[in-house]
Amino acid sequence: GCAFPSFLVAQECLNYAADLRFSCVFVKSKEKMDATGQAEYEEPMQVDDAANHLEEAAVEPFVVENSNFELDTVVMSYEGLARVQRLLFVAAHCPVLEVEALKMCLATVQQTYNTGLYANIRKQLQQCTQDVRLGPDSAEAVEFVQSTNRKAAIRFERLDADLKSYRSNSLKESIRRGYNDIGEHYIDTGDLRSALKMYARSRDYCTSTKHVVELCRNIIKVNVFLKKWGLVYSHFLKAESALEREKPEEKLPVMTRLNCAAGLAQMNMGEYKLAAQYFLQAKIEYCDNPDMLAPVNVAIYGSLCALASLDRQELHQLVISNSAFKQFLELDPQIRELVLKFYNSQYAKCLKILDQLRSTLLLDLYLSDHYNNLYEKIRSRALIQYFKPYVSADLGKMAEAFNTTVDQLEVELKKLILSRQMSARIDSHARVIYARKEDERAAVFRKALEVGEEYQWRVKGLLLRAAMQKHKMAVTHPTAPSEQDGPPSSSMATGR
Repeated sequence: GCAFPSFLVAQECLNYAADLRFSCVFVKSKEKMDATGQAEYEEPMQVDDAANHLEEAAVEPFVVENSNFELDTVVMSYEGLARVQRLLFVAAHCPVLEVEALKMCLATVQQTYNTGLYANIRKQLQQCTQDVRLGPDSAEAVEFVQSTNRKAAIRFERLDADLKSYRSNSLKESIRRGYNDIGEHYIDTGDLRSALKMYARSRDYCTSTKHVVELCRNIIKVNVFLKKWGLVYSHFLKAESALEREKPEEKLPVMTRLNCAAGLAQMNMGEYKLAAQYFLQAKIEYCDNPDMLAPVNVAIYGSLCALASLDRQELHQLVISNSAFKQFLELDPQIRELVLKFYNSQYAKCLKILDQLRSTLLLDLYLSDHYNNLYEKIRSRALIQYFKPYVSADLGKMAEAFNTTVDQLEVELKKLILSRQMSARIDSHARVIYARKEDERAAVFRKALEVGEEYQWRVKGLLLRAAMQKHKMAVTHPTAPSEQDGPPSSSMATGR
């Protein structure tokens, strides 16, 4: 133990720690053994699986009957497993497009080694068309599965032999590339868990910032396919931290892809304001992510999250006046018009556009679960902004502006008032809503108290820092001792 130089410093430290109530959580990665005796990679704090299952269970199944959704845009905008997942989602929720979507999906899967998914798609096609020739037991399907499995086995043996050769020669860069190649092969075969393990094993052979960022990007890609949004965001933070020392012009292309991944993760975790901030930082010239998102997705996701979470001033500054994001909005004229109508307080036209886009947005793989919530938040924010300049407003005119009835409008306003998003009173008899007058005198006193408490907290922090520096108790970054220096002294170990 270390005796404090003075009782004053000890008491000051205790008081400061009690005021701040710090809580630290240390997370450590774990490894467990799989059936083959090899270390199986397990990401720390895998708590989002249960959350994902609960979220999926809470979403009610839906069917889109009439939709002007264009499947060709999916084929052109995405590649690989991203295209397959989106086409399967459309087939599952739109009976009109089911057969066409499954056929496009089958053509994409035939270019990979994923024979299990190939058989499942043919089975669904057989059920839809009642055509036995399209089933998984047809001669064509059986021959394709057998030949593809042979090719996949030969390719894996070659990649594994190359990796063993690299390991025997201790070539770090070659070993890292070998693990990445096997990971890509596992993605091609549909084994995402094994791909994640291969990418994780390449971590020990990363020798530069570029390698660390590439590792994080690969793990992010697999976790997006698995919809493990917590892990997507944690690896985004790791990659962002690794890029801190890089020059802005060098990290800008990589940051666009990372920001898109972070925005997608935050949107699926319900943090719409953070998602909007990440999407709004993207640059269209570097937005080349066909295995995850298309540029038009950035425009749609960023605009809807911004409308649902940003106030009027932030919307003008971050969206409308954002020259970089304007290029994304040019890709979808309806979304651009939606943002402008909302900002110009033309709420009825804005909500009408959102209703017209409903069938298309519900067929989006990542947006469908959040469409109703985003729509409700956008409508609520429109109601709040509409009433904000007025002392009182007629519910009839307000209902006309929002293309609804007075009774339905009254129900919506009650929810906003009860949730304290709007400070107002409703006169149901006169059909008028009145703004509540805030006691300005009490507000000034409350603000003064808050400023005083903040000032007191800052002064305590400065006094503590000065006392610790005076008695040489400052914590410095630990450095590895050299051979000449020898082991650290006892005074350094005790923090004196």
